[in-house]
This record gives sequence, C-alpha cells and structure tokens, in this order.
Amino acid sequence: MGNFKINTSDAPTFILTGFPGMEAMEAWLSVPLLLLYAISIVGNTLILLVVKQEQSLHQPMYCFLSLLSVNDLGVSFSTLPTVLSALCFHAQVIAFNACLAQMFFIHFFSWTESGILLAMSFDRYVAICNPLRYATILTNAHIMAMCLCTVVRSFAFILVFPLLLHRLSFCHSKNILSHAYCLHVDMIKLACTDVSLNSYYGLSIVLFTFGLDSVLIFISYILILRSVLAISSQEERLKALNTCVSHILAVLIFYVPMVSVSIVHRFGAGLPHAVHILMSILYLFVPPMLNPIIYSIKTKEIRHRLLKMFFRSKF
Repeated sequence: MGNFKINTSDAPTFILTGFPGMEAMEAWLSVPLLLLYAISIVGNTLILLVVKQEQSLHQPMYCFLSLLSVNDLGVSFSTLPTVLSALCFHAQVIAFNACLAQMFFIHFFSWTESGILLAMSFDRYVAICNPLRYATILTNAHIMAMCLCTVVRSFAFILVFPLLLHRLSFCHSKNILSHAYCLHVDMIKLACTDVSLNSYYGLSIVLFTFGLDSVLIFISYILILRSVLAISSQEERLKALNTCVSHILAVLIFYVPMVSVSIVHRFGAGLPHAVHILMSILYLFVPPMLNPIIYSIKTKEIRHRLLKMFFRSKF
C-alpha cells in the first residue's frame, strides 16, 4: 500500500472552483443552487415530519422513504458549506483533511442511496408478488437489518478512499479542483504519483455496489411486471403499478445522472467545463430536491397529510 503520510508542505490545501470564466455572474448563478438546497432541505424535512406524525404511515415502505430523506439531507449538507463559501463568500481554499472528510461523506451518502433504493425495490417486490407474507417478511427487525447492512456496506467501502488518498503526493503549486466540493475522481487527477490503485478500487466498488444494485432493482421489476400482468383486472393492474411509480422515478433520477457523470469524467476531457459542472449539479443537487416532490405528489397519504399541515381549517 505504500506510505500513508502526505507531504503537507507540497499539498496543504486545495482550491475550490465555482463557475470558471463566469466569475462576474457567480452571485447570480449561485441563486438557483441555493434554491435547490432550500427545496431539498425543506422537502425532506417535511417528509420526515409527516411520516413521524401520521400513524398510518408507520409501514415498511415509509420507513425506507424516511431513510431516503435522511440520506438526501446528508447529501445536501455535505456540499452546502463549501458551495456557500466558494460561490457566495469567495473563500475557495480548503485544507486537505477537510477535503477528505467532505469527499468521504459525499460518496458515503451516494453509495447509501443506492442501497436504500434497492431495499425499496425489494419492498415493492414483496408487496406485489407476495402480499400475503408482506408483514412476516418485512418485520421491524428485518427492516433494521437491511438499513444497517446498507449503511455498513457504504461506510466500509468508502473508508478506504481517504486511506488511498493519503498515500499520494500532490506536487502542484496550486491544487485546483473542478467543483466547489471534493470528489475522489477529482482529487486523484491532481496527484503526481501513480493513482492506478485508486482508480481500480474506485471502479471495482462502483461495479460491485451501483452495478449490482441496479441489476437487482431491474430484476425485481421484471418479477413485479410478470406478477402484475398475471392480474386479470386492468384496474387492479394499474393500481399495483401505480404503487411503484414514485420508486421508479427515484431510481431514474439517481442512476441516470450518476452514469452520465461517470461517462463525462472518463471520456469527456474535451468537453467544455460548463458540461462537467452541469452534470455534477444534476447528480448531487437534483435527486435530493426531486425525491420529496415526487413522493408528495404521487403518494396520497403524504399529500393529504401535507395539505392538512398547511391548510388545517380546510382539512
């Protein structure tokens, strides 16, 4: 593994970037990002409050939804400090250890979200394909075990990233990052030593986690679709599929930007920097904002409870 001590005299800090070439407009460009943060934080907090207060929502599906909202809050708060400091206050310098910590939490919550979406697909599979055993399969103990396994898996895999980064040397006079936050693939590009181990490990756990999770989610929906098509009543088929719409949308808005970001990072070296910024915004900012909106619109119980919270006199 080599030496795990970093030469702090060579690389004591990293430089965060916002919108290169558009510095004069950064104040205006930061407004949409802050709006995304506000919607994400308020929306996910409301989901948690609704699930906690509404007794009828104390079910496995909403337990997983609550965990997804907590995770989305984690994603937002992981990037918020440096985005605010870089874009609003032009404080663009971040220490190496602080950058490592932020990188850890960003990737940890991303990996955890993939596991949560897999658990939610299993919930939908049991509810539709084996409804009579739903209560015995998805007990509180089993739900806790699934959530714990998801968190432990992410923590164990991501913990290796800081260790691998500590063995690298950073010899540039300025270590300029591509974004207003720290990502593993962005940091290793600035290293002056061999990063093969970092790249191979990063690729292997992407395949083992995101790749495996997406395949299992796809298989679960193949089985769900087969069960739904076996239902004789068209009304019942539509009703069963409608319970999956929110989860399908959550899967798409998570995996499509993530795959796009990976492709752009690996094969888009000649693309304008604005494309990289846009893809990273779609990946880290949009899913936490859209998830609570989707579930609020598509889930009648949550929608009704939210309306009741804001319009008490009418509900």
